[in-house]
Amino acid sequence: MAEDPSTQYWYNMKTGEVEQGYTSSVVDRVGPFATREEASHALEKLHENSAKWAEDDAREGR
Repeated sequence: MAEDPSTQYWYNMKTGEVEQGYTSSVVDRVGPFATREEASHALEKLHENSAKWAEDDAREGR
C-alpha cells in the first residue's frame, strides 16, 4: 500500500521549498514524492514529463 501522502514530501511551486506533509495550499504544491531529494528535483521532473508528452502527442498527430 502507498505511503500516506500527508507524510510524504511536496515541492512548493510558490516558494521553491520542499515541504513534508500538507504544509501549504494544494494549488502551490506538486507531489507527493517519497524523499526530500526527489521533491527537490520536482521542476526537472515536470520539464522531462512535459517534453515526453509533447513528443508523444506529436508522434500521434495531436
